[in-house]
Amino acid sequence: MIFKDTDDLSQNVNMSPNNNSTETPRKKKAGKGLVKKAAFCAVLGLTFGVCSGSGVWAVQQFTGNSGSQLAATTEAQSSGTGTTATAAIADANTQQKVTTTSSTNTQTVTTDVTQVVQNVMPSIVAINNNYTETVQSMFGQSGEESATASGSGIIVGKSDTELLIATNNHVVENADTLQVEFNDGTKASADIKGTDSSKDLAVVAVKLSDLSSDTLSKIAVATLGDSDSLTVGEPAIAIGNALGYGQSVTTGVISALNRKIELEDGSTGTFIQTDAAINPGNSGGALINSKGEVIGINSNKIGGETVEGMGYAIPISDAEPIIDKLMNETTKTKASTDNRGALGVSVMTPTGVEGAYVAAVEDGSAAADAGIEEGDLITKLNDTEISSRDDLSNALEYYTAGTKVTVTVLRRGDSGYETKELTVTLQKAATTSDSTDSSAQSGNGTQSGSGTQSGNNSQADFAMPFAGN
Repeated sequence: MIFKDTDDLSQNVNMSPNNNSTETPRKKKAGKGLVKKAAFCAVLGLTFGVCSGSGVWAVQQFTGNSGSQLAATTEAQSSGTGTTATAAIADANTQQKVTTTSSTNTQTVTTDVTQVVQNVMPSIVAINNNYTETVQSMFGQSGEESATASGSGIIVGKSDTELLIATNNHVVENADTLQVEFNDGTKASADIKGTDSSKDLAVVAVKLSDLSSDTLSKIAVATLGDSDSLTVGEPAIAIGNALGYGQSVTTGVISALNRKIELEDGSTGTFIQTDAAINPGNSGGALINSKGEVIGINSNKIGGETVEGMGYAIPISDAEPIIDKLMNETTKTKASTDNRGALGVSVMTPTGVEGAYVAAVEDGSAAADAGIEEGDLITKLNDTEISSRDDLSNALEYYTAGTKVTVTVLRRGDSGYETKELTVTLQKAATTSDSTDSSAQSGNGTQSGSGTQSGNNSQADFAMPFAGN
């Protein structure tokens, strides 16, 4: 038996491909298996990659994801690391975040009204009404004391001798004296030019000779606009002597147009509604538009005091014809009480018609001598429209005894009501015991210009003869 070294044996095995030992074939099979496995893995990997890529591509098409997310997803699958894969996908999602579209318009909305106010303020004035009121003490005794009410006005015209200012009638009624304060602080006395109580409008006049050249250079006549062309929602600016503290400005919008409001006397008016604050003292002031044009005359009296954000103004297109008429009337200076003229009639305010109803005529009075009769309706005294008993009483305060005036009356005739103009020479008002009682508003009959006469008739009793006229 022959023995050989194992080293020699191994060399023989490696060198001899035809060796038939059992060890050699097993080694050859193992090598072939590795090759097959590697090939299989390569094919499997390629198949998986293709399928994965196709799936991601399909998702991209469906969801609209970009190629960056596809790359991130593929990278994550290739890396085999969960944390890295999640971060890559999150980063891709962040880059593709959907956002809203913002305007690139840099235009600024301007609400500054300083220039408009600066231009208009010289045409706005404060009006102080100095009047006498009757007060009652805690012991029931009556007495009189002086008081002052504040309002506003708008300079609307200028003649050779006067500056003309429009305001509300209730701002100037029953005044003993009127004082106007201009934008520069200058004060001057004023007289009534004309009034219309039914429209709550009045014009007062200040003598140019009472104003310095410096003041005249600092004031201006207002420009009137067109209230008929207003649009709800457009800006509105109110200027006036609020609470009597001096001129102030409030802003808002036109809240409503042609707003019908019932007034204290039961009549109905049509007004502009605004949320620009209108407080006591603003009455008679201006409501202006963004161009600085007067579009209304403010009135705190309209609408009451139970609401907020609802102010009212008389439309300037309605007021302008009346203002034009009033500013061309004769300026009136109040006569002294001891030489004031009177008609010698008892008058009342009827319902349903404007005027002063003659309830009684004194025998031998100026009215009787001129032919005024019981049942007449006085509608005008000279060029002053008479809408009520108070209108007649107030108008007579500017005439002295002995003055001739023209009284226009509406009288029932055979063919209906006729207008008559009668010339009356006013008589001297009665003594103190017969003095006018302006508080008599119940319809008991106030004797115009000469006192109070008792009676049992109410206002409704005097409405019937004038129904439908």
